[in-house]
Amino acid sequence: MAGTSSLAARVPASIRDSTRRRELLFLNINILRNIIFALFLLRWTRKFLLQLRGHGILGTLLLTYNATRRHLYGLFLRLPGVRSRVANEVASSVANIERKLVPSGPGVTRYTSLPAEGWTAEQVRAELTKLVEMKHTRWEDGFVSGAVYHGGDEMAKLQTEAFGMFTVSNPIHPDVFPGVRKMEAEVVSMVLGIFGAPDGSAGVSTSGGTESILMACLSARNKARKERGVTEPEMIIPETAHAAFFKAGQYFSIKVHQVSCPAPSYRVSLLAVSRLINSNTILLVGSAPNFPHGVIDDIPGLSRITLRHKLPLHVDCCLGSFLVPHLARAGFESVDCDFRVPGVTSVSCDTHKYGFAPKGNSVIMYRTAALRRYQYFVFPDWTGGVYASPSIAGSRPGALIAGAWASLMSVGENGYVEACHAIVGAAKAIESAIREDDVLSVDLKVLGKPLVSVVAFTSDTLEIYDIADAMGERGWHLNALQSPAAIHVAVTKPMVVKVEKLVQDLREVVEAQREKERAMVAEGKGKAKGKKGDAAALYGVAGSLPNKSIVVELASGFLDTLYKA
Repeated sequence: MAGTSSLAARVPASIRDSTRRRELLFLNINILRNIIFALFLLRWTRKFLLQLRGHGILGTLLLTYNATRRHLYGLFLRLPGVRSRVANEVASSVANIERKLVPSGPGVTRYTSLPAEGWTAEQVRAELTKLVEMKHTRWEDGFVSGAVYHGGDEMAKLQTEAFGMFTVSNPIHPDVFPGVRKMEAEVVSMVLGIFGAPDGSAGVSTSGGTESILMACLSARNKARKERGVTEPEMIIPETAHAAFFKAGQYFSIKVHQVSCPAPSYRVSLLAVSRLINSNTILLVGSAPNFPHGVIDDIPGLSRITLRHKLPLHVDCCLGSFLVPHLARAGFESVDCDFRVPGVTSVSCDTHKYGFAPKGNSVIMYRTAALRRYQYFVFPDWTGGVYASPSIAGSRPGALIAGAWASLMSVGENGYVEACHAIVGAAKAIESAIREDDVLSVDLKVLGKPLVSVVAFTSDTLEIYDIADAMGERGWHLNALQSPAAIHVAVTKPMVVKVEKLVQDLREVVEAQREKERAMVAEGKGKAKGKKGDAAALYGVAGSLPNKSIVVELASGFLDTLYKA
C-alpha cells in the first residue's frame, strides 16, 4: 500500500506541473497580445497626433468629413441602378472621345498588321506626309498654349541633322558611342551652370519633367531610408505642385501631404508646411513656377525650413526652364529659386521647353554627387553581368541627347536672354490687358503675381469655362484649370506674334458672354445654362463631384482610346 500511496502522490504533482505550464503559456500569449495591441494603439495614436499637429482640429475634422463624404458617394455610385446608368454615361462619353480622336470614314486606311512586303521609301514618305497633314490644332500659327516649345524652323532642321548622325546611338554603351556620352555630360554641366550650382554638384539627363521629378523623389526616399531608417516616407508639396509628385508617391510608396496655396498670392503656406514636418518627412517641394498659375513659391522661405530641420528641398523648374535663370538679364523682376539658395538640394529643368531642345529632354540636378547616387540602380548579381543605370530607363535614344546639345549650342546664352525677353514680355502684355483693359478688367482677374510665361485668370461674374470653350471655337487651345475654376495661357515663341489677336479675341468673347448672361437674367432664367462645351462639361462636373471615380473612368477611357488603331 505504501507504493500505491507514493504513486497517488506523484500523479497529482504531474498534473499540477502540466497545469502550471499551460497557465504560463496562456500568460505569455496574453502578454504578447497586449504588447501587440499596445504597439498598434501607439502607432495609430502617433499617426492621429501627427495628423492633428499637421492640420489642426478644424483641418482634421474637414479632412475626415471630406473622406467620409467621398466614401459614401462612392457607395452610392455602386448601387445597382446607379452603377449601370453611370457605366452607360461613361461609355457614351468615351465613344464621343473616340469619334474625335480616332479617324474613320472614307479615305482612312488602318494598318494593324505588318505588310506582307515592305514598302518602298516613296510609299513610306507619302504616308508620313498624310499623317503630318491630318487635321489638328494649328500650333504652328501660335494658337496653342504651351505644349509645343518650338525654337524655329532653322533649329528644327539642325535638330533633324543631329538625329540623323546619332540615330542608332545609345548612351548605355559609352564605349560604342563616346560622342553621346560627351554631349550628355556637357548638357548637364551647362544646365547646372545657369542654375548657380556649386562645385561638386551633379545631374542626369532624363526623358522629361515627370522622370526628373520621379528621380528627385526617389533620391530623397533612398537617402532617408539609408541615413535615418525611414520606412514610412512622407513628402510635403504645394497643392499647385505638378501631378508627377503624386505619381512618385504612388510608384515609390511615399505619402504625399498637400499644402494650401491661399489667395491672393497662391504661394505655398510656409506655416502649414512647418506644421506637417515629422520624423517621416523626406522632402519639401517648391515650384518655380507652378503649372496652374505661373506663380513662383517662396523658395528662400522653404529653404529656411529645410535647413532648420535638415531636410532636402526640391525646386521644380521644369516649366520655368531657361526663362527663370535669365529673367534679370532680360530686364524682368526675378526671385532667388536655384542653388544660390542654400537649402535647395535638387532642381528639375526641362530643356525641351524653353531650352528649345527636342521633346524627351530634361535634367535633374543635385547639389552634391552623393545625392545623385541615391537615384542610381545597380544590380551586381545579374547573370548577364553587372547592370547599372542612372535613371529609370536602361536604353535611351542618343539622338535626343544630340538634338539637345545642338539646340543649346546654337542658341547660346545671349539667344536665351533674347527669347526670355520676347516670351515673358508677351506674357506681361496679356497680364496687363486683363488687369487694365476697359472690357477685360471688369469681368476677369489675374491669379497671383506671375513672373514668367504663364498667366492664369478667372471670373467672379462670368462662367470661365464657357469663355474657354468660346476661345476654343475661335481656334485657341488654352488650358482649363480647377480649384479655382480658371484659364491659363502659357506663352511660347510661336504665340508671341499672336498676343494682340489673343487679347482681341478674348475681349470679344467676354463681351459676348456678358451679353448672353444679361439676356438670360432679363428673361428671368438666371445665368446661361445652354449646351456646354468640352471644358465646361468636364471641369464643371468634375468640380462638383465629391468622389472623382467617374472622372478617373473617363480619363482611363481616354487613355485606352489613344491606342485604338
